[in-house]
Amino acid sequence: MIALSRPSRRAAAVGAFTVSAALGATLLVTSPFTATAAGPGELRIHDIQGNTRVSPHVGEQVTDVAGIVTGVRAYGSRGFWIQDPRPDDDPATSEGIFVFTNAAPAVAVGDAVTVSGTVTEYYYGGAARGDTSLTQISRPTVSVVSSGNELPAPVVLDADAIPAAYAPEGDPADGGSIENLPLQPEKYALDLYASLEGMNVRIEDAAITGPSTAYYELWVTLQPEVNATSRGGTRYASYDDPNPGRLKVESLVPVAQQPFPTANTGDTLGGVTEGPLDYDEFGGYLLAARELGTVVPGGTEPETTRAQDRKELAVAAYNVENLNPSNDQAKFDRLAAGVVHHLASPDIVALEEIQDDSGPVDDGTVTADVTLTRFTDAIVAAGGPRYAWRGIDPEDGRDGGQPGGNIRNVFLFNPDRVSFTDRPGGDATTATSVVKQRGKAALTHSPGRVDPANPAWDSSRKPLAGEFSFRGTPVIVIANHFNSKGGDQSLYSRYQPPTRSSEVQRLAQAESVNAFVHDILRVQKNAQVVVLGDINDFEFSATTDALTAGGALRSAVFSLPADERYTYIFNGNAQVLDQTLVSPGIKKFDYDIVHINSEFAGQASDHDPQIIRFKP
Repeated sequence: MIALSRPSRRAAAVGAFTVSAALGATLLVTSPFTATAAGPGELRIHDIQGNTRVSPHVGEQVTDVAGIVTGVRAYGSRGFWIQDPRPDDDPATSEGIFVFTNAAPAVAVGDAVTVSGTVTEYYYGGAARGDTSLTQISRPTVSVVSSGNELPAPVVLDADAIPAAYAPEGDPADGGSIENLPLQPEKYALDLYASLEGMNVRIEDAAITGPSTAYYELWVTLQPEVNATSRGGTRYASYDDPNPGRLKVESLVPVAQQPFPTANTGDTLGGVTEGPLDYDEFGGYLLAARELGTVVPGGTEPETTRAQDRKELAVAAYNVENLNPSNDQAKFDRLAAGVVHHLASPDIVALEEIQDDSGPVDDGTVTADVTLTRFTDAIVAAGGPRYAWRGIDPEDGRDGGQPGGNIRNVFLFNPDRVSFTDRPGGDATTATSVVKQRGKAALTHSPGRVDPANPAWDSSRKPLAGEFSFRGTPVIVIANHFNSKGGDQSLYSRYQPPTRSSEVQRLAQAESVNAFVHDILRVQKNAQVVVLGDINDFEFSATTDALTAGGALRSAVFSLPADERYTYIFNGNAQVLDQTLVSPGIKKFDYDIVHINSEFAGQASDHDPQIIRFKP
C-alpha cells in the first residue's frame, strides 16, 4: 500500500462557481444556475439536505436556517454542526448539517443559532477522486439566539440499526454514480450514513477493529459478529462483503486538551461515544466525538510462530515499510526482534521496501548496503543469525515507491542452514531465464530479475528470483512487491461498485510471474518454487487467479481458517495483501501469518510478516 499524507482539508468557497484548492482538496459548488436566495427561515435543514447525497439547493443562498449546535471543530476543517430539533417524518432527509467557518467558530455546543450562507457540496481531494460529497453551508453569517439548550436526542447506531447490504448499484445513466439516487436508509448502510450526515449519533461499547493512528483516529465495528477475525477484528471477505458496520471515530477535543487514546484491534471503545456524523476522504463516514468513550484493553498480544525443525526449510516474507538509514535505531531493532523472536529466525527472508542508502533523498543513490548492514547487525544483536543477502540495485527512480527511496526486494538467508547459488550477470534490466542443469531447472542469473522489460513493471518493483540449496535440494524463490492500490476508488465512493483501476497493472504483473513459473515447470515438472511477498491484492482477487492460473501455483493463505486470513488492516478491514504461493512440487507445508504489526497502534511496519515451512 502507499502511505497517504494528511493535507489541509479545506479551502474557502468564494462565490457560487469557485474551485479552490488546498494541497489537493477541491471545493465545488455544482449548481449550473445563478445562485438564488431563499427567504428568511423558509428552508429547514432537511430541506437543504434533501433525500439524495446532493442538496437540491446547492449553490443557493439560504437565510436564517435554524438549529442547535451539536459539535464544534476548532482545528483542521474548522466549523460546527447544527441540527433541527423539529425533524420531518422522512428518514431519508438528514436533520443535521456542517457549517464551514474556515476560522475558529464563535459558537458553543447547545447554542440555538440561525445561519445564513451558501449551500455547497464539498468533495475531499476533488470530485475526480470519486468520493461522496459533504453538504454544508459555507461563508456563513451566524446569529446566536440562546445558549444552554438541550441537544437533539442522538440516533443510536448498533448492530440492529445497520442494514446488511452495503450500497445500491450505481445508476448506469449517471456513470455508475449513486449520488443522485433517492436514499434508502433502511436497505443500504451507505444510504443510512448519508441520511444521518451531520446528525447527532451515539455508539456504545463498540469493538475496535482498526488501531489508533498518528492522525488521532481509530475504527470500530457496530456489527462485531460479521466476518469476525480470531483476534477481535473484522475481515474483508469479498468485494460483495465490505463490512457495513465499520465506522471511524475521531475526537472533537484537541489533543492538547485531551490526548487521543491508544487502542489496538481487539480492544473496546467502552461506554458512550457521541457526536455528529461526519465524512472525510481518509475513511468515509466517521463519528466526530463530542464525548469519547474509554478504551478497554482486549488483551491482544503479538504472535510468535514456532521454529522450523532440522529438516524443514523456513521461508518468510516481510514488508519493512521503507526501511532506510535515516530511520531511528528503534525501528531497526523492532524489525529485527520480529525476525528473530516472532518469526523464529527463518532460513530465508524475502524483504520488501528496502530503500537505498540515502533513503528518500533523491540524490541518485541506488545501493542499499548501508541499509542491509544495519538491519542484519540489528538481527545479530537481537540474538539471531548473521544473515547474508542478495539483491539487485534498481535503476534510479524507475521502481516506484517513495520518491528518492529506490525500494527493492532483497533476500536474507542464513548461510549456516541454506546456501545461495550465485550465477552472475543479473542487473536491473537483464532478465533471468530458466535452463536445465543435471535434469533440474536452474536460473541463468541468480539473483536475477523476472521479466524486467515488461511494461507491467513500469514504475513498480521488479520480482527478484534466487536459487537456493537446502540439504542438497534446489529451491527457487521469487520475491515480489506488486503495484499498489493507489488510484482505486474507495469502498465509500459515490460510484458503486467502485473502480479498481490499479488492478489492471497487477493483473499484468501476475501474468508475468505466472508465465515465469510455467517456464520453470516445463523444464522440471516437480521443481520446488516459492512465490511470495506483498502482492497488494486479496486472496479472492483476479490478481490471485492470474497468479495461480494453469495450476502453476496455489496460495498458501487458503490453508488457514478464514478468520486468520489477513496481513494488513485498512480502514478497520483486516485483509490479505501479502501472500505466499507454492508450486505443485511442494506438496505439504505449514503456513502462518504472524500478527505482530497490523493490529497494534505501535507498529514496526504496517504489514504482518508471513512464513512457510516445508521439507524439500
